Amino acid sequence: METVAWSQNLNRENAEQAGVRLVGKEELFRVSDVVTLHLVLSRRTRGIVGAPELNLMKPSAWLVNTSRGPLIQEAALVDVLQKRRIAGAALDVYDAEPLPPDHPFRVLDNMVATPHVGFVTRDTYETFYRDTVENIAAWLDGHPLRVAW
Repeated sequence: METVAWSQNLNRENAEQAGVRLVGKEELFRVSDVVTLHLVLSRRTRGIVGAPELNLMKPSAWLVNTSRGPLIQEAALVDVLQKRRIAGAALDVYDAEPLPPDHPFRVLDNMVATPHVGFVTRDTYETFYRDTVENIAAWLDGHPLRVAW
């Protein structure tokens, strides 16, 4: 598999160090079988994926977003999914969370929607619970762990 990447801040050298090929934003959407978003939400990134980008995608492509919902213009994504312009989308984040009961994402058969828990694995839960018990026990003992200042 060839991995391509685009970012407003990515340069060729850093892309090569990460083992990816730097491409322009339009090329990324045009050539990718799966587009995944890994961005913080800011004024520069809000709505960074809209109708122009989605309409460049292959009919067999998938869009995945586990970063922040407002990176994608939801109305544009609903439109391309309803028209089956792309194969589907997998989202773990939305403009409004929790996802409203009447939202179109809930009924589209080319949509995988999780309630902002896509990161959860058995190992993750084991780590969370173990660390929580350790934190409480250490605090009660007067020697707190993992203190954030």
